Amino acid sequence: IAIIGSGIAGLTLANFLFKDKKHDFMVYEKNESLPLEEGYGIQLSTNSITILNKINFSKVNREKIYHPNDIDIYNIQNKKICDLNLNQFNSNESKYTTLQRSTLIEFLKDDIYTQHIRFGKRIKEVSEIKGKVLIKFDDNTNDLVDYVIGADGIFSNTRTFFEKKKNNPVFKNAIAIRTILKSTKGLAINQSNVSLMMGKNCHLVIYPINKNKDLNLVCIVRHRKYDPDNIKSILDKVVKQNPNLAKAFEEDLKSWPLYVTPKILPSTNSKVFYIGDAFNGFLPTLAQGAGQSIESAYELFNLIKEERGDIQNIYFQKRSQRAKKIRKRSNINFFIFHLSSKFMQWIRNLFMKFLIKRKSFINSYLGPVYRN
Repeated sequence: IAIIGSGIAGLTLANFLFKDKKHDFMVYEKNESLPLEEGYGIQLSTNSITILNKINFSKVNREKIYHPNDIDIYNIQNKKICDLNLNQFNSNESKYTTLQRSTLIEFLKDDIYTQHIRFGKRIKEVSEIKGKVLIKFDDNTNDLVDYVIGADGIFSNTRTFFEKKKNNPVFKNAIAIRTILKSTKGLAINQSNVSLMMGKNCHLVIYPINKNKDLNLVCIVRHRKYDPDNIKSILDKVVKQNPNLAKAFEEDLKSWPLYVTPKILPSTNSKVFYIGDAFNGFLPTLAQGAGQSIESAYELFNLIKEERGDIQNIYFQKRSQRAKKIRKRSNINFFIFHLSSKFMQWIRNLFMKFLIKRKSFINSYLGPVYRN
């Protein structure tokens, strides 16, 4: 098995294959190393923690992760609207978890780094020989494999070699900007919880990423053009709505444009599978990007392990059904978080206060996402 890409999806699958000991595999990464210095945060709900526990996630240093109890929801002026209790989705073994992405990558690489990852590998050519796939890399090495797993992100290079039908990612006219805070920077928020602040054509999420309560801040702003040299002026749209946020954006800022996959398409080759963002790229408004990478890797592993017939069709049907559910809710959140009309914001806030305390709504809207 050749796994193309050493992100969360590829490394999760590699860890399950390593633990199972029944298949030879190799992870091929185009870069020269893993991004272990990246400090930005990710959120993992119980659906993904349950899976990670099967490969001993509990061994991660407890000081490097955090379990927030609530999501506090505010308007952009920092006035609290309501809160969502995250403990209702937790079990004793699996709890909503926030951490640095690099902490998760460090954990996932531990058992496989030496023998099962090859760096500086870019696909140059592919062909099929007697039911197997021959992959030629641009460093003049090759591998003959039974399965190719594309785990190389939303702009998957693997797809360009195996799929004739293009499914190019679409820019959502929105930009993500993130930074790490050492304090709340004067904002009236609970540093122990996830904080969601909703404004006109923007929203912010702030949450602790370790026991020291270093805070990950991500700001999503609707903007028609991504210009990395013009981030400060884009943030002016946010700061004008709440001048207190200016201090939060004085730190080192990183930014990227938001893309999504327009369609969910099956692989046209029975030997080639896509997991994580290579299968489908989501908006970050449900905090399920990393979680769905983990889920898709685990789903595919189980099918390979069970040696099910028609693996390709079974995998696509299950994964696409799941992806559509996540995508729909992510799109709804993207719309709701960014309402520009003050009247519509007032209506939204009223409904949120009411619905967030209704277990039937929470169980139907978030339950199938978090507990799957």
